Amino acid sequence: MDTVLLSRVQFAVTTLFHILFPTLTIGLSVFLVVVEFLWLRTKEELYYRMYRFWVKFFAVNFSVGVVTGIVLEFEFGTNFSRFSQAASNVIAPLMAFEVMTAFFLESGFLGIMLFGWNRVSRHMHFLATSLVAVGTILSSFWIIAANSWMQTPAGYRLIDGTFMVTDFHAAIFNPSTVVRMLHMSTAALETTAFVVAGVSAYFLLKGGMSVLFRRSLTIALIMAALFAPLQMIIGDLSGRMVFRHQPAKLAATEAHWETNRDGGAPFVVVAFPDVKEEKNTFEISLPNGLSLLATHSLHGRVSGLKEFAREDRPSVPLLFLAFRIMIGIGTLLVLVMVWGFLLWRKGRLFEHRPFLWTLLIIHPLGFLAVETGWITTEAGRQPWLVYGLMRTAEGLSPIPPGNVIWSLSLFLIIFASIGLIYLFYILKMIKRGPDVSSPIPAVQLPAGMRPLQDQEGTTKA
Repeated sequence: MDTVLLSRVQFAVTTLFHILFPTLTIGLSVFLVVVEFLWLRTKEELYYRMYRFWVKFFAVNFSVGVVTGIVLEFEFGTNFSRFSQAASNVIAPLMAFEVMTAFFLESGFLGIMLFGWNRVSRHMHFLATSLVAVGTILSSFWIIAANSWMQTPAGYRLIDGTFMVTDFHAAIFNPSTVVRMLHMSTAALETTAFVVAGVSAYFLLKGGMSVLFRRSLTIALIMAALFAPLQMIIGDLSGRMVFRHQPAKLAATEAHWETNRDGGAPFVVVAFPDVKEEKNTFEISLPNGLSLLATHSLHGRVSGLKEFAREDRPSVPLLFLAFRIMIGIGTLLVLVMVWGFLLWRKGRLFEHRPFLWTLLIIHPLGFLAVETGWITTEAGRQPWLVYGLMRTAEGLSPIPPGNVIWSLSLFLIIFASIGLIYLFYILKMIKRGPDVSSPIPAVQLPAGMRPLQDQEGTTKA
């Protein structure tokens, strides 16, 4: 094992662990804005209790996400210092913008969001929640802009091996930034919707807190019904962007070896790619399917992997599998929403136990889709750090493999510990459930409306 592979593995492990937390943070921040808006609009106590329940999850995810994100930034220097030197004029400002515009905004209003209920007005608290949500989205934008520049570089001039910015607007809004930002944000919102739905289903199956969790399940399913099909549309836009700017990645993702010259390129549903022989030993494919998806034409030309030198190709088996896991999960979530819609039409949405069990079982799948999506994106860029301009091997730090093995081993232990502690507290919060007895901010309830504690018929401290 050499330094190149070990450094890639270490960065991949750190990224795949870190991305779990911002995904839920982004989605929960928007969910909390919706819930608090409903609390202010309707003055129904259950929305306040719902907010206080889910904001705990937000706080834990935000904290762990910040810590693991800092580790990623350090790895630019420890493992990829030559890349950092060459691309610092592009990457460093984007990282600085993320801190100054997003992290300061989040951290500045997070305290009000968590502890300011009885210290500021209700509208000021709602503003704080909204600004924290804006901060989480801004943070993801700057990170994705930097990563997108590595995928589709623009607005630069290469001078003596150093990337000099000639147009910051072009560098930030490079050809892949907007579509990838939409793709990631929608993935976060969809994942969060199914997490909230899964937890709500758990409480409904237990038979407790039915008033509150019926309402939270309703909000979650409305979000899922919006974002699950929308994600498929944005995924199509993302695929067409890859077709235009990263043809080798598309060919590897689809195990497409030969450029179609007579007729359309097939979409390979299932295959066993043979990298050595440059073919699929077994495949099930849809005629003209890839041409239709990539070019919106049945006979569109799609470059095959044989068009590219072997040393310029990403890993076909890894990309092929990761991409199909991602689209398989996306399709499954859409089908679940169709099932939910049919149950809603029949008035059985909250009582149909097989559907509630399904929501509980599948709620982590959104995270797996995000993970496999990032694997497709990052492994598909290989062997380049800056696509077509700087190879991964050229951007490494001059360190021996043993140093990376030592740090990778340490990270694995630390991440496992953080993950176990995180799960312990998350499960503890779920077991405790919402607090329906503590005082709420002074607000005049509509005439005839009973407190939530009376509606539920139970009190949980």
